[in-house]
Amino acid sequence: MTNIVSRRSLLSAGLLGAATLCAGVQNVIARENEELSVNDSFCLDPGKVRFCLNLGSLRHYNLDLIQELEVARDAGFHSVEIWFDRLAGYARADNGRGFSLEKLRELKKFLDGEGLRVEGAIGFATWIVDDAARRIAGLEELKSQAEALAVLDAPYLAAPASGADHRIEGHEKIAERYRAIIELCEPFGVTPLLELWGMSSTLGKLSDCLAICAATGREEAALLLDVYHLYRGGNSFAALSLIAGSALPILHMNDYPSKPERERLTDADRVFPGDGVAPWRAIMSTLAKNGFSGALSYEVFNRDYRDKYTAVEQSRISLDKMRSVLNSR
Repeated sequence: MTNIVSRRSLLSAGLLGAATLCAGVQNVIARENEELSVNDSFCLDPGKVRFCLNLGSLRHYNLDLIQELEVARDAGFHSVEIWFDRLAGYARADNGRGFSLEKLRELKKFLDGEGLRVEGAIGFATWIVDDAARRIAGLEELKSQAEALAVLDAPYLAAPASGADHRIEGHEKIAERYRAIIELCEPFGVTPLLELWGMSSTLGKLSDCLAICAATGREEAALLLDVYHLYRGGNSFAALSLIAGSALPILHMNDYPSKPERERLTDADRVFPGDGVAPWRAIMSTLAKNGFSGALSYEVFNRDYRDKYTAVEQSRISLDKMRSVLNSR
């Protein structure tokens, strides 16, 4: 910085002048930090991350679970996120409650044979809501899901603010509920990841999610983030610098267009990584500096892609796009 503001000049200036000078200094620092975040030499090593296909990206093709897994295999992925409704369609127990152990073992054998790893699963259990009966039902659902994931050697499940149709106040209260599901899933070797949804009034801000994780008092507390949802919630990507790689096992990788404006964007507006306006060089640089070595998972619900590409074509393009983003300088 070429301009040095002396102590004497600050003392002699009026309050308005001092505030103006300070604001100018802060703006210069902010510009310098922004340049550093984009232009430094840190980059993610493709050999230290896993490229994952979130099978929700294939939902518009109306495939069953095995067909979705075959698409992931044919497209070149070795890692997937599954959805619990598809898993239930494949392995629902005969009594209609929970999952069939026999079918889960059958699925695990198929996965091993195809060289596919399940990173985690997406579900919508109501663990966070204020209504006690709905919350208890959500806990029972999560336990059943964790039992199933243990058979598949899948370490994570998503824990968004499902069912919270209004803002749930109090970081400590939410942290207590999040801690409860961490402890519920722990015996199965499964960790629920606090998932940020950009449109959620409860878990739409990264600052709230970080505070909740910190308040659990559990080192297992971790996040599931999504590039689109971070932007949709009005979060700064600079805040990613606060998250150690170990606390971010999975990042949903997608992009967003410049229009419509942020508040009007929907899930369906997501596009391939690199085809939108997300600040990828800064994002990847920050993840690298934080020691990220988890799964980069493609999750896009774009109906135009269904009409334009086959499921395998879209998946192959997504893998190429993710690799291109990592290799960009």
